[in-house]
Amino acid sequence: MQREVLEIPEAAARLLELGAAQAENFATEFLKAQPSMIATIGRGSSDHAAYFLKYAFEITLGIPVASLGPSLASLYGASMHLKNTAAIAISQSGKSPDIVSLAQSVTQSGSLSIALVNSVPSPLSDACSHVLDIGAGPEKSVAATKSFVNSIVAGLMLLAAISKDAGLSSGLKTLPKSLDAALNQNWQALSDHLIQRKSMFVLGRGPALAIAHEAALKMKETCAVHGEAYSSAEVLHGPVEILDDGFPVLVFNPGDRSGQATAGVAREIAGRGASVFMAGGSVGAGLSELSVASTGHALTDALVQIVSFYVFAEAHARRLGRNPDEPKQLKKVTETI
Repeated sequence: MQREVLEIPEAAARLLELGAAQAENFATEFLKAQPSMIATIGRGSSDHAAYFLKYAFEITLGIPVASLGPSLASLYGASMHLKNTAAIAISQSGKSPDIVSLAQSVTQSGSLSIALVNSVPSPLSDACSHVLDIGAGPEKSVAATKSFVNSIVAGLMLLAAISKDAGLSSGLKTLPKSLDAALNQNWQALSDHLIQRKSMFVLGRGPALAIAHEAALKMKETCAVHGEAYSSAEVLHGPVEILDDGFPVLVFNPGDRSGQATAGVAREIAGRGASVFMAGGSVGAGLSELSVASTGHALTDALVQIVSFYVFAEAHARRLGRNPDEPKQLKKVTETI
């Protein structure tokens, strides 16, 4: 895991160079088709990447994005009515039967589909009308890291090509350098606080909520810590009741339009006794600051924060005496029906 996390800047740079033509080709077809909706297909970390892209596409293009249940085709035999839509299927291996089956069904229904996949050729790349090889390279650790980051980078490349957003294109151009900086942030204070804890909240909003879900999953996978992700807009609607003095809360706050509201919730939770660690944004009194790298664009700012988290999670797992590369109950590829 450590080696693969350190490879993230290089993997992203490789994708930005080698995948540009594929992204432009899909963007051309997308603009011709003018889809009224985008569907996403994925599980686990791939679904978290899709969740990030949901916010990115909705914010930038104003086109609604919905996640399809992967078992719709494989178990329930449902035929989706997806005319005038686009679909993004995301997978590291490109092999899971349910993901492949749904991608086939969606493509056959007439949707303009693209596979963001780390294995080409693969059943998933064959199932879609377009493919963008995310180029993360071999990923042996059970915990997906560079494939998660590159899946989002690939999606943002599509978005930049479709929207012609100069700011996003600029953020992507400098992203490898920002990812390299993200590897060198110090989150030791969070590790020190968590050393005796087995449960935590992870908060975010908008694209950062997808990052929170990914971080919560990685805490379970690598550290056997029960991380639970919530929107900072929802955590006060019930979950806050289980907080006790010192309860650890990690907040991802890239400083976009939700930043001020997210920081306000973080301060309120801290006022109720929680120990709140905030990555990004204006920290203020009562919160512990976690240093982050900056990219100059809100979407890529949210993405680079997960890289600093990966460095922390790998080191924290080893501090707990665990091997993050070999979780006891997990394997790398899970093929579900």
